[in-house]
Amino acid sequence: MNAALAVIGVFLLLAFYLGVRARQGKDMNLEQWTVAGRGFGSIFVFLLMAGEIYTTFTFLGGSGWAYGKGGPAFYIIAYGCLAYALSYWMLPKVWKYAKEHRLMSQSDFFAHKYKSPMLGVLVSLVGVVALIPYLVLQLKGLGIIVSEASYGKISPAAAIWLGVLAVTVYVMISGIHGSAWTAVVKDFMILAVAVFLGIYLPVHYYGGIRPMFEAVEKANPGFLTLPDQGMSVSWFISTVLLTALGFYMWPHTFGSVYSAKGANVFRKNAVLLPIYQLVLLFVLFVGFAAILQVPDLQGSDADLALLRLSIATFDPWFVGVIGAAGLLTAMVPGSMILMTSATLLAKNVYQVFSPSTTEERVRKLAVYLVPVIALVSLYFTFRGGETIVALLLMGYNLVTQLFPALFFSLFKNQFVTKYGAAAGIVAGVATVAYITLSGTGIGTLFPGLPQAVKDLNVGIVALAVNLVVTLAVSAFPPKFFHFAGEKNSLDVNLDVK
Repeated sequence: MNAALAVIGVFLLLAFYLGVRARQGKDMNLEQWTVAGRGFGSIFVFLLMAGEIYTTFTFLGGSGWAYGKGGPAFYIIAYGCLAYALSYWMLPKVWKYAKEHRLMSQSDFFAHKYKSPMLGVLVSLVGVVALIPYLVLQLKGLGIIVSEASYGKISPAAAIWLGVLAVTVYVMISGIHGSAWTAVVKDFMILAVAVFLGIYLPVHYYGGIRPMFEAVEKANPGFLTLPDQGMSVSWFISTVLLTALGFYMWPHTFGSVYSAKGANVFRKNAVLLPIYQLVLLFVLFVGFAAILQVPDLQGSDADLALLRLSIATFDPWFVGVIGAAGLLTAMVPGSMILMTSATLLAKNVYQVFSPSTTEERVRKLAVYLVPVIALVSLYFTFRGGETIVALLLMGYNLVTQLFPALFFSLFKNQFVTKYGAAAGIVAGVATVAYITLSGTGIGTLFPGLPQAVKDLNVGIVALAVNLVVTLAVSAFPPKFFHFAGEKNSLDVNLDVK
């Protein structure tokens, strides 16, 4: 066993130990398992939400896109800051309403606000479908990190199976408490490793950050700017807007809002998190530094840039530390995704069709669904070949379709109806699905449009369709949609407790 593998193994065991021990002294009912009894303070909520945000996408995808795409990678810096500004206004409202009605999932919020359990079912299904590529992203990253950092001693497949097994067990036992405690270790490690690598590697190979950019620009003129077509200025703006609006629409991020003690937690985080966003800048520096040092990484292999350069630079023990940090960036959000997906299916799908189900039975069903969802994600992980950022953007295209319905629900005079909200979500998701599955783009469908319009992100186009349909359908009076049997399916009395 080499030193790198030993270090990774120690941190895997530490994460598993913390995840399991987090249950100690707690009566693990559904509220404790999903939202920690709404008892987390500012520090835990900060670390937990950062744990969901700074993932293998941060660790590998950011550096991979800097290596393979150049200038367009800077969108990664921009969108988070806009999302944090939005959260200052939005998250306290969400938290207050959730506390008043004892909500436990994202779908609970939509179901209560629009008084429609079936809308909650729709939101649950969209959320789970969007979370699958997000979880696949974490698992692909986990396999890459452990395999590369162990110098090939552990195959990606074996690493993925080990990581999934550990996460599945501690999620089933401890729920969100396990995720929070492993997030503490993970956040300190990723902060230290990312900042160190982002400063040391440019200085070591180029003499500084500015000389690094000068060398990259000399070798690849125009690589550090936005191209005229494809990932152009219009693509950049639309992608930043899409991902900023969708930032808190991920079900596991949305649900973690409920775990806070008070609304002021989110205002503090909105001030601090943009500073934390600077961590991503150092990750991009690593990707740029790797361009001339480990050339010819093509396609999805660009995600290997950070690890390949680290292996060429450092001793095995430190490569193990880097690998351990990367391992935790997969495990923390992976655990939240598993728990959230299981809760959505058990509480907001199964219980809607079986309303007599007790809360304890819902909790048990959610626990049993964790390994099922893990196995489904493993299937897609071993079949897919997309880059990490491509997987993330695929999920964003879907989950951001929930934003209009959420946004309009926060108004005092709620003029959007449940029919409009549901129709908008369906229209947006259908647009994303059609364009993605058919392999077409805006330019293919409408070749006569200006290039700036052709380059718009597919998700933002779907969001525009969503918005138009939402408002148009909401303009009709509710009685227009009345039909036999609706009372039983859409207008039932809610008791989401």
